[in-house]
Amino acid sequence: MLGTHLTFPSSNSKFQIQMTNHTTKILIIGSGSAGCTAAIYAARAGLSPIMVHGMQPGGQLTITTDVENYPGFEHAVQGGWLMEQMEKQAANVGTNIIHDTIKSVDFSKRPFIAVGESEDSYIADAVIIATGATARWLGIDSEQKFSGFGVSACATCDGFFYKNKEVVVIGGGNSAVEEALYLANIASKVTLVHRRDSLRAEKIAQERLFANSKISMVWDSAVEEFVGTEEPTSLTAVRLKNLKTGDVSELKTDGAFIAIGHSPNTELFKGIITLDSDNYIVTEKGSTKTNIAGVFAAGDVQDKIFRQAVTAAGTGCMAALEAEKFLAGH
Repeated sequence: MLGTHLTFPSSNSKFQIQMTNHTTKILIIGSGSAGCTAAIYAARAGLSPIMVHGMQPGGQLTITTDVENYPGFEHAVQGGWLMEQMEKQAANVGTNIIHDTIKSVDFSKRPFIAVGESEDSYIADAVIIATGATARWLGIDSEQKFSGFGVSACATCDGFFYKNKEVVVIGGGNSAVEEALYLANIASKVTLVHRRDSLRAEKIAQERLFANSKISMVWDSAVEEFVGTEEPTSLTAVRLKNLKTGDVSELKTDGAFIAIGHSPNTELFKGIITLDSDNYIVTEKGSTKTNIAGVFAAGDVQDKIFRQAVTAAGTGCMAALEAEKFLAGH
């Protein structure tokens, strides 16, 4: 690593900033199950990878409580604990893990260069992008007004505050059903609001949902507005519109959880790497290769179909193996 010192004059003193150039054969951007798995495989191949944490160290699993569909565990495990174990394993086999967030990349030539929020530079012969995805919001003004004051996109983060209270979950896929089932263990009542007359979630998840006496459904309806008090700011109800009849009604609630899916974290790569119409990174069929030789993508940042921890880990493995092969040929 090479250190660079910059000195900025001030009227009273001098501020000294040290920027470091980190060099590596493989740079892994993101630290979820895809990133950690890629790091484990790359490190075991003797490539001494650097993995940069990103804005959400550990990815989405860190805000997931019971994980019962990841192979190798008889009983459900905590998502945060599972990611801690993955990261420790990656470090143990030789990964250099750095707490930083990449803010820009230059993939125009090799070696590739990425710059972090710390102003450190990361110089790599190959890059694996594993930046994942983030929760999607409804996009209505009142949503942000009450965000943190009754409106949330993470039941496992904020569900604790609604013990023995009534809550609403908005959505109809696996995320919404999982959130509703989780909240049913905390809240006194859970209402799931969906804009259609049937759910898109897996059948087994739907069966669990409909069997839970604390959960009720509101079909064919969309949220028009979140309603509450100004001082103090607090959500008291959601205004719903029935999409078939046009009727508008208010449903009293103490909290509302948005669970309508996720968007890939690819803003950093727009105009640099080929993205599809939904902004997911495009990779070759059966591969993690992007349109730039030496740059690979793994996990939810390129998977818009499955979006599971185990599939993310699988593509993380693929990316590391393909990166190793690429480096061997260059």
